[in-house]
Amino acid sequence: MVSNEAIGQFILYMVALIFSLSVHESAHAWMSNRFGDDLARLQGRITLNPAAHVDPIGTLLFPAIAFFFHAPVIGWAKPTPVNPLKWRNKNVANFWVSAAGVICNFIIAIVAGITIRILFEAGVLGFPNDINAWPLTPVNNNSLIALGAAQLLQILFTLNVALGVFNLIPIPPLDGSGILSSFLPPSFDSAMDALHRFGFIILYIALFTGVIGAIFNLVMPLAIRAVLIGRL
Repeated sequence: MVSNEAIGQFILYMVALIFSLSVHESAHAWMSNRFGDDLARLQGRITLNPAAHVDPIGTLLFPAIAFFFHAPVIGWAKPTPVNPLKWRNKNVANFWVSAAGVICNFIIAIVAGITIRILFEAGVLGFPNDINAWPLTPVNNNSLIALGAAQLLQILFTLNVALGVFNLIPIPPLDGSGILSSFLPPSFDSAMDALHRFGFIILYIALFTGVIGAIFNLVMPLAIRAVLIGRL
């Protein structure tokens, strides 16, 4: 039976995930519009309204399965539609449109990390049971609201670090493949097309063989130490 604590954690996780994915996709849409492609804008994708970005399978079902069964899945939103034929300066546009979502995820992580550090230094958040461990907990405050707010802030930090790093992997359909293709000469176009055809297969092999998990296991402790530098 699923505990109330697990359900509460799941709700916080989904709030953070839906918000983060909405920012990510709206950033793609906004940047593409800046370079002359209004397709996503006309479809109402330059918005933080989750209804415009939520994918029932990728944003709701798979993350729920991943959360409760500890499966290696983060989740995804509806892909932002773009028309590269309308872009001005195609290679530059491709880079910035591809990178926009990742940049926003890292901005969210940085803001959340700075906030966590400020609250930590102010004595609002502290190590649980005097043990230097993550996640931090509210100090001298047993309120469920305070605990939920602290947990949400830390989920926003770790989730957006994970989303940013994950999307930088140069495997289609992840943003890293678009960033990489921006720097490759036209002679690599056929190779990138072939990679797009098998991208999902390669990605799931990387997920379920633990390759991506190993990347997270390397990056996440470094990110947490960056927030609590000198305290861990």
